[in-house]
Amino acid sequence: MAESMQADKDILSKLFELNRLVAEAGEALDALPQLVNLIREILIFDNLVIYLAEKDKLIPYFARAVGRGRAKEADVAWGAEVARRIYKADKTIVKRESLEDTGENRLLLRYYLGVPLKQSGRKIGALILIRFGGPEYNVSQIRLAEFVAEQLSHLVEREQLILKVNALERGRQLGKMQEDFVATISHDLRTPLGFIKGYTTTLLRKDVEWDKETYREFLEIIDDEADRLRILIDNFLDSSRLQSGTLHMQFQNIRLATVLKDVVERVKIIGFDLVVDLHSDCSEMVINGTPARLAQVFDNLLDNANKYAPKSTVTVQLKKTDGKAHVIVRDTGPGIGEDHLEKIFHRFYRVPGSEVGTRGSGLGLFICRQIIEAHHGEIFAESVLGEGTTFHIYLPIVS
Repeated sequence: MAESMQADKDILSKLFELNRLVAEAGEALDALPQLVNLIREILIFDNLVIYLAEKDKLIPYFARAVGRGRAKEADVAWGAEVARRIYKADKTIVKRESLEDTGENRLLLRYYLGVPLKQSGRKIGALILIRFGGPEYNVSQIRLAEFVAEQLSHLVEREQLILKVNALERGRQLGKMQEDFVATISHDLRTPLGFIKGYTTTLLRKDVEWDKETYREFLEIIDDEADRLRILIDNFLDSSRLQSGTLHMQFQNIRLATVLKDVVERVKIIGFDLVVDLHSDCSEMVINGTPARLAQVFDNLLDNANKYAPKSTVTVQLKKTDGKAHVIVRDTGPGIGEDHLEKIFHRFYRVPGSEVGTRGSGLGLFICRQIIEAHHGEIFAESVLGEGTTFHIYLPIVS
């Protein structure tokens, strides 16, 4: 009698422990191995399987073989038929199955105990416990299995709720980014159009005679704004084509140092408010790439430095690292917070609080990464606030 009471106390203690572990668990699949070990101390079984319903189909979510027959029978006996019966009948089922004439091999006898998994009265799957060779499940063990199934239902329910919340949050963030993008793109389109319209209207006024110097100044402003408008539209189109995989790239063997030299010289001619230094240890290094698209990447990085780190010194370096071409673009500007270093490569993303009035659509670095990845390369950023930002690009070298 005393032994029976002690056994009941032990089981009760383990049930409380199971409840605590479920309540404190993080991701279900990470917690289940530990839970299975505890459940086996409460209720002996050889196989445990959790099936979850997806569009009225039962899909194995978790399975573990821990006891007899583990090497052979456990690999193939997962109680799928019993799970379907449980789910359809919505009730606990006990089943005994004999594979063939068992003779002296009791492992050919299977004993199934299946319990529905439910959330707020709605069936979501089934828990299957399997024993090889017996003994049969008694009433007390069935009640324990139903308690275990209830705990596992809570575990799965919480994880599904977390997944739904995360999906909603991602959708909300994407929606906000798209709204911000529409607002940004509308503003950025209107700005150059406003300049073009304003200065064109001014030049066409019949009641004013403009001198040649003013006339030329106005035309140069119109020309600059038209270029900005073209770049903005090109970026938007490139972004869409990269996402759909329709952006044409014509690959050829090229000297990367030559591409970098041309970009730096062009930047100096344009007159960026930067001091740009180019250092190359590998002038003969050859990669397989698209010159125009790679130049677009380097142009964008220097253009960003000009926008967000004006008057800084930018060092562009080409070297060989771990057998790959390694391009480093480093500025001495204000830097970027660590939380934003990965997000700046996301489509539409702009660092909150970045320079007021600085034009941009949040597409440039997204395009850069897509182009570099199309070249089987890698691009990422490092930064220290108050010291500057460094972009690293790795590209495979042609042997």
